[in-house]
Amino acid sequence: MLRLPFQSPSDLPASLSAARAVLAEHGIIALPTESSYGLAVDPRDRVAVKRVFELKGREKGKDLLVIAGSLAQIDGLVHWPAFWRSRLEAVWPAPLTVILPTREELAASSGAALAVRLPAHALVRGLLLRVGPLTATSANRSGTAPLTTAQAVAEELGEDLALLLDGGPVPGGAPSTLLDLRGARPRLLRPGPWQIPADWM
Repeated sequence: MLRLPFQSPSDLPASLSAARAVLAEHGIIALPTESSYGLAVDPRDRVAVKRVFELKGREKGKDLLVIAGSLAQIDGLVHWPAFWRSRLEAVWPAPLTVILPTREELAASSGAALAVRLPAHALVRGLLLRVGPLTATSANRSGTAPLTTAQAVAEELGEDLALLLDGGPVPGGAPSTLLDLRGARPRLLRPGPWQIPADWM
């Protein structure tokens, strides 16, 4: 496993080069998010997605959420009414994940829907803008607590990772608010740190 610093813009070029090489070989990247470390692979890569499920011991059918560097990248993954796109454009980046219909079949999704987020981590967004959207399921074995330091990730998962981007300690806490936007009205699936405006519901 290669471990690289990932805490300032000067760390981005080396991290980007390493990430591209790992993704080309179907490898798994661990990277910081707003709350915990996540496991990042190309959501279209069936080999890499299968590796994430095996690493976590995750049940089949539990889809992997995807993070992107911009709304334009998300446009390429999901269908959404202009009404919701404009609302999300006004609040993202934020700890808010939404479920929308997919534009294509993805390895990260078992059906016709995908959970997506624009993360509130500027350096991660910078990476995503250059390599494309990636999964961001929590970096931990299923049934255990999400990991909030690079050292904890290295100790628990290091032998199964190709690259660890060390962003230092992250704050932990509740996972993102999860909203299903596929129906006529939004449906709250998981309360979280982002508070839903009253006029959304």
